[in-house]
Amino acid sequence: MTPQPALDHLWSVAGCDPASLAHVSIDGNDPVLPSVFRVGTLASASIAATGLAAAECFRLRTGQMQRVDVSVRRALAAFRSERYLRVNGGLPPELRHPVTGFYATRDGRWIQLHTNFAHHLQGVLNVLGCDGDRGAVAQAIRGWDGARLDQTLADAGLCAALIRSPREWAALDQAKAIANLPLFEIERIGDAPPEAPGRGAAQRPLSGMRVLDLSRIIAGPVAGRALAQHGADVLLINGPHLPNIAPLVIDNGRGKRSATLDLREASAREQLLALAGEADVFLQAYRPGSLAARGFAPEALARVRPGIVCVSISAYGHAGPWAARRGFDSLVQSASGIAYTESRAAGVDGPKHLPCQALDHATGYLAAFGAMVALARRAQEGGSWLVRLSLAQTGRWLQSMGQIESGWRAPDITYDEVQDCLHDVDSPFGRVRAAAPAEQMSVTPAFYAQPPVPIGTHAPRWND
Repeated sequence: MTPQPALDHLWSVAGCDPASLAHVSIDGNDPVLPSVFRVGTLASASIAATGLAAAECFRLRTGQMQRVDVSVRRALAAFRSERYLRVNGGLPPELRHPVTGFYATRDGRWIQLHTNFAHHLQGVLNVLGCDGDRGAVAQAIRGWDGARLDQTLADAGLCAALIRSPREWAALDQAKAIANLPLFEIERIGDAPPEAPGRGAAQRPLSGMRVLDLSRIIAGPVAGRALAQHGADVLLINGPHLPNIAPLVIDNGRGKRSATLDLREASAREQLLALAGEADVFLQAYRPGSLAARGFAPEALARVRPGIVCVSISAYGHAGPWAARRGFDSLVQSASGIAYTESRAAGVDGPKHLPCQALDHATGYLAAFGAMVALARRAQEGGSWLVRLSLAQTGRWLQSMGQIESGWRAPDITYDEVQDCLHDVDSPFGRVRAAAPAEQMSVTPAFYAQPPVPIGTHAPRWND
């Protein structure tokens, strides 16, 4: 599959008018990064779909259609935005804890640990009965069979994944569960009258749209950032007690305001519910059921705010035995056969991930795409809407695109080679240099109206 057919597929799954595809073009093809998978196709198609959905929202408001152009190269720069981030000319803090990574097990398998949060690291060390030295962790894991350790860590609510082949993954009940789901779902969940797409003057596609962004790390924050770059008022809500990763706060915080609410407290839940009552989009990327247990299920939100668009992102999907399993992009790559396939193709000793967090970024852009499609439907036919996606479903689509023989031999793209894909902004963190929006819009260029700010900078309220 090449970029244009991939975009056509996304547009079809979303039920959009195929005539709109005449207004978008994608330049370039795989391989651009060293991978046997079509990561350039995934990147350019998901970003082009997002840009075209923004153009459609603008057309609904103004009657004016515009061109959307995306290059595979610029799309991949956006997909590696955290890798290219610089603050005051230097590298930001390291994204990953030294214990995060691949380890050999007693039975000749490999397992990946994800220990970037302190409580996840401590939980893993408690299971293994060792200290936090990487060598000690490796020695402890050599005393475990891979499948047993994978299940033990999952049962403890920790973050790990046994490295599986595509065939092993396909045999699991979780893979079978998501095989019965579409790439993403856009469902009507309640009645509401048609509603104009946005408040005030339509200077940008999403001007006046209010988005609550309850997400951390990459996929959900990328979705909120993508909505912000087309004019939405995005209010990021974090729990003051929840950990974050500093470079991702900077990179994915562009265009957003940032507030904190502790949803363990009734007063904070009341504040969030009041914010949702005036929101257009409620975006969340916690495990399925987590926010519902606090009173924020999509159906409950639709009763409070008829016409709301709820967007839910998970790791392994909302169906199947792994629905509540904790996961991140790299873990889904490991569990689903992607890391196995990359290593076999390149002939390396041990698993090998994709050259970017492609599942995270693609799922984020697809979430923004789904939100804008739902907003357009709300404008035309009314209703409250639910958009559901997962990293595993995105990974399944990537694997379905076929492989590029010797694609892993493509040269990597260095920081110096993407300077034309970056932009600068002054922020409370200093001078930030990061990937610019990849979609080129002929009438309403995508940009960030706000610099990134530290978590909790703003009050939890909407701007007038």
